[in-house]
Amino acid sequence: MKSTPTTISDIAERAKVSKSTVSRVLNDKSVVNKQTRRTVLEAMESLGYQANVFARGLASGRSMTVGVVTQKIGSPFFDMMMQGVIQGFSGTGYSPIFVDGQMEDVTEYKVIQTLLGRKVDGLLLLGGDLSHLDLNDLRNRIPTIVVGKEVPGWDDQCVYVDNVRGAYDATKHLIDFGHRDIAIIRGILHHQDAIRRFEGYSQALAEAGIELDPELVLEGNFTAQSGILAINSLLMRGKSFSAVFCANDMVAYGARLTLQRKGIRVPEDVSLVGFDDQAESAFVTPPLTTVRQPGAEMGAAAASALVSMMEGKPFELPVLRAELQRRESVSKIRMS
Repeated sequence: MKSTPTTISDIAERAKVSKSTVSRVLNDKSVVNKQTRRTVLEAMESLGYQANVFARGLASGRSMTVGVVTQKIGSPFFDMMMQGVIQGFSGTGYSPIFVDGQMEDVTEYKVIQTLLGRKVDGLLLLGGDLSHLDLNDLRNRIPTIVVGKEVPGWDDQCVYVDNVRGAYDATKHLIDFGHRDIAIIRGILHHQDAIRRFEGYSQALAEAGIELDPELVLEGNFTAQSGILAINSLLMRGKSFSAVFCANDMVAYGARLTLQRKGIRVPEDVSLVGFDDQAESAFVTPPLTTVRQPGAEMGAAAASALVSMMEGKPFELPVLRAELQRRESVSKIRMS
């Protein structure tokens, strides 16, 4: 067995090509005949060659790594985004390093500093709570794209959907079905998505001439547990409601469970709408009406754009929409 590392010379000898040809295949910078490329790659595989990305980075001034800051590893929506990011970097030569900001601006700032210390070539921020000032400082230091969050002045470096419009459409759907006592279970108070979705909910009510009832506004934190607690609070106070708009699908799952436990049927007694359109939402009972936020597409588009940015190539970020998915958790109001 060969005890020393495989070299470019070894590969060239096995493939019967020049060392410069092997180098071109490794760096993918020049056009190489397909058959020749295949021969070189087969030689590399047979010799167990692994490119030294770190050494190559030292020579090129790049680490070939990208920092990806998510907000909550384990969150279904952020996981969808991360899957898209992985797809977007596939075949580019860049490797993503994932870290968790835990939905706290202090933690987010610390993990970003750690990534910068690792000399990543670029940053993808999935949501986040950094101030506008910190974000502007960051993009002056390193190629950066924000995903799932609208940042003023970052139109060419943001991928997001219109949360106001998505929440408006969801609430209007309930109003169109005759509902007027529509509760809302909000997300984290300072979170931009929660703020925007509450704004859309309020707009739909105002447009329909329905006065916003503060007693139907409940706080949550994007978790199923907060959906459970919110519905229990409504029921304990004896507050009348015929529909609930939830900050995301996880909240809707918790709300649905509590209603079921109390013998309240969805949608016959209470209609329910979520936000995000997680994969499971089409298969719960009843299938959940929700607003689809294309997390995987957002992540893939952002990754592709960041690669272009890091390499000084032109790019254009797509305009993505939040679309209402009408399913079976909403029904027309029953007139007594």
